[in-house]
Amino acid sequence: MSIATEDQTNTEKLTVAVQGMSCAACVRRVEKALGRVDGVREASVNLATEKATMVFDPAHTGLDAMKKAVEEAGYGLVEPEVTPDADGIELASDPVRRDAVSTRRLRTKAMFAVPLAGLILLLSVAGAIPTIGDFAGRGLLIWLLATPVQFWAGWQFYSGAWSAIRHLNANMHTLIAVGTSAAYLYSTGVLLFPGFFAAVGGGGLYFDTAAVIIALILVGRYLEARARSQTSAAIQRLVGLQPRTARVVRGDLEVDVPASEVAVGDLILVRPGERIPVDGEVTQGNSTIDESMITGESVPVDKAPGSQVIGATINTSGSFKFRATRVGSETVLAGIIRLVEEAQGSKAPVQRLADVIAGYFVPAVFATAAATFVLWLLLGPEPSFDIALLNFIAVLIIACPCALGLATPTAIMVGTGKGAEAGILIRNAEALENAQRLDTVVMDKTGTLTQGKPTMKGLVTANRESADEVLRLAASAERGSEHPLGQAVVDAARERGLALTEPVDFQALPGQGVSALVEGKRVLLGNARLMTQRGVEVEMLAKEASKLAGVGLTAIFVAVDGQLAGFIGLGDSLKAGSKAAVDKLRRMGLRVVMLTGDNRRVAEAIAGDLGVDEVVAEVLPDQKANELIRLQKKGHSVGMVGDGINDAPALAQADVGIAVGSGTDVAIETADVTLMSGDLRGVSAAIELSRRTMRTIKQNLFWAFAYNVALIPVAAGVLYAVFGQSGVPTWLQPVLGENGFLNPMLAALAMAASSVTVVSNSLRLRRQKLRS
Repeated sequence: MSIATEDQTNTEKLTVAVQGMSCAACVRRVEKALGRVDGVREASVNLATEKATMVFDPAHTGLDAMKKAVEEAGYGLVEPEVTPDADGIELASDPVRRDAVSTRRLRTKAMFAVPLAGLILLLSVAGAIPTIGDFAGRGLLIWLLATPVQFWAGWQFYSGAWSAIRHLNANMHTLIAVGTSAAYLYSTGVLLFPGFFAAVGGGGLYFDTAAVIIALILVGRYLEARARSQTSAAIQRLVGLQPRTARVVRGDLEVDVPASEVAVGDLILVRPGERIPVDGEVTQGNSTIDESMITGESVPVDKAPGSQVIGATINTSGSFKFRATRVGSETVLAGIIRLVEEAQGSKAPVQRLADVIAGYFVPAVFATAAATFVLWLLLGPEPSFDIALLNFIAVLIIACPCALGLATPTAIMVGTGKGAEAGILIRNAEALENAQRLDTVVMDKTGTLTQGKPTMKGLVTANRESADEVLRLAASAERGSEHPLGQAVVDAARERGLALTEPVDFQALPGQGVSALVEGKRVLLGNARLMTQRGVEVEMLAKEASKLAGVGLTAIFVAVDGQLAGFIGLGDSLKAGSKAAVDKLRRMGLRVVMLTGDNRRVAEAIAGDLGVDEVVAEVLPDQKANELIRLQKKGHSVGMVGDGINDAPALAQADVGIAVGSGTDVAIETADVTLMSGDLRGVSAAIELSRRTMRTIKQNLFWAFAYNVALIPVAAGVLYAVFGQSGVPTWLQPVLGENGFLNPMLAALAMAASSVTVVSNSLRLRRQKLRS
């Protein structure tokens, strides 16, 4: 069970397992039952995960009321026991174990039913096989073999059907139970009372039909269960990343303890090749960390004292010590697992159509089957009763509401899991669906497209002064400054190995620059206005400074004892991959807009390097969301990429908000998609993942609908009108017989194959490469 409190709306979110669902019609009924509970604001049920997520007002309702409503509908809510695993991460492991037990049970029953059904089929056609021939008691032997298949191997269908019937519902289990029972009971009647059935135009034994149908459906369900288990493999791999133990430093001792016992503040030692047990901050030592399992980036990251480390990542080189800052369910990995679980359990808007249709599907199938039986009984050729019965069974068996229910959630599960493995966290299925509709991507400049940290790009001196000397004096004066531009000057001097001295009489001049005494010399750094006010002539370098501004750099003039010594060109640097990210988005047919608060000249210079389609500059933080509204009013579907607190309103306003993982927690919490690595190429990867996932969903829904629309009429026998008089072509007779009637056993094979096909098609997403 997972609970997330939403204080601003006085609601809680609760996710629990659902028992008894077999198809999309069940999903619809459980959602309706939950929706009728007073206090439930929203209910979403997922067939693939077999879970229900409810948003409700705890002041008006609780789990007991929701359980009662679902039980009255014929199903059950199961609150799993949430226990911390060995690493302290709270995981609802009961559904995983339950799925494994269910899969093993299906395999056992399938292994029992298949050989018996094969023997029953062989005995049923024994009269036509010279080496076997007919023999006394053959029908009784078939009946004895068919009975355990019908009532032991097929008991789950009876159990599910009875639960539905008790609540005046019908589901896939009802279709199977009614169809196979009709064949079994009719055959039993013929065996016990042959004279009566011969008198009414019947007399065939169809034990083989019932047994083979059950065997084939069990095999199909087993294959489907195995395939469905692979759709959640991403979460299992994430859980498996967490190390089991941690080496905690306590005084002079190093003690190995379970990772679940690590507390915030513990000092932990990590040796080369070991996984980091929890999140923390390096206190001693240097190393290189492989963070690919979290961020999707293969390039190792250097770590030094003060660097942050993430639990489950791998230490590739030197030993180091770090202080634990987040443990157990508070770690980055635990948060990723929760987010992926929630995304996989959510429902995409495209699923709504399938859910609506599923609500009417099973009753419509029963009506069609009943009409088929009556029409063939009254109007069909002899033996009319047998033909009517077999077509009735074929219609019930071939209908597959399960495929409709699995079409969307299986693709969502695989898609969100694939994204998590690549460092792309998608909050919910709605975000995944919306991303493929984007036609415009708006990107914040500072900290998103650029490093967000100014660096020295050039230095011009006056009167042939030494460049290093000018830089040394300027950096010494800036040692007392906290301004980012001042820090950039200091960093540049240190990179050149220049020896700095401590300034005296340091003065920060807001909006202009700084003034300080360095080695007895008055050093002045700032803009042209400051120089003019202090009587420093800058005209000799004005032309060069103007050229720097033209390429997006800021000129910081340096004067020593009232004489111009030169100027330093400072500017922000593009992030690695920014240009490639913009190029890829444009190749995908998306319009790219750069949004920034910088002045237009600087913004346009950077935009020219990037090749964006539009620049929106000089935008105040509280106006960013308004720019997105402007684009949306023009009919654009807009994605916003940002990293800062001031980007949060725009991320919320966007159709899809995308936060870079290196940004603030507020931006990540507001966004629909988070790029854990901060690599902007993940934007195109996320959109491409959305497109591929939605393409897979549409394929699944198309084939699920097309399968039922095309094959239910075939099962009803409509092809008899086409082939009945002249006979079915030879190549179609193995499927349709001589008169165009679909064998119910083949109908069962087609039904089982449809669900397996839908899940297998979704699993193809696991092989897709997202990075280019």
